Amino acid sequence: MADDATRTIAFVLYPGLTPLDMIGPLQVLNNLPAADPRYRVTVVGERVGPMVSDLPVELTPEKTFDEAPNPYVVVVPGGGLGTLRAMVNPALREYLVSAAPTAHTIASVCTGALILAAAGLLEGREATTHWALADQLDRLGAHYRRQRWVRDGKFLCSAGVSAGIDMALHLAAELTNEQLAKRAQLIIEYDPQPPFGGIDWDRADLQFMAPVVDQWIHQAFADHPEMITRLSGEPVHSRG
Repeated sequence: MADDATRTIAFVLYPGLTPLDMIGPLQVLNNLPAADPRYRVTVVGERVGPMVSDLPVELTPEKTFDEAPNPYVVVVPGGGLGTLRAMVNPALREYLVSAAPTAHTIASVCTGALILAAAGLLEGREATTHWALADQLDRLGAHYRRQRWVRDGKFLCSAGVSAGIDMALHLAAELTNEQLAKRAQLIIEYDPQPPFGGIDWDRADLQFMAPVVDQWIHQAFADHPEMITRLSGEPVHSRG
């Protein structure tokens, strides 16, 4: 890639994702073109048209996958049931697999890491995701780390939802400089001060989501029993 070539940062949109997973990092990285005109930020999808999210709001990509080939950076947001369904979307998998060899960075937010892992891109790599699906990430061949973000080679994964903002600030500094990243943080006034303090991971109940995740897996992969077995370790016939 020539030094003055356009560097496309493509955010992947698919039905059922969590809007903040995409909007938070998008808000941060959308500051890059002002500092370096080589960057072009866009949102891509299998089709251009409104897509449901896991909130009562629809989102629409700017371009199709075919209209944004060879992205410099790809960001894959996460979610719940919609993300699991996206793991077996052939068009999405093909886009990620074709982009990976030439991309500078393949990033994920939250459970977006499971989409990368399902495509075989995180095999043997350290990664992170939402804590509720950490076991599933490991079962897909990655090595889960409970960190705000994890970089392993060109793959950069963030933990759940809001952690995508932290990851995007880190990536912004990598792609430009720390001053730009700090300015982006100031612009969005990202200065978290939750009313109950930080999460006490030693005391947090990390089991209450397990039945929900199990339901998502069986619902998302009703037509892909091999994925149910792979993600849950449970033979499909055991559910009768």
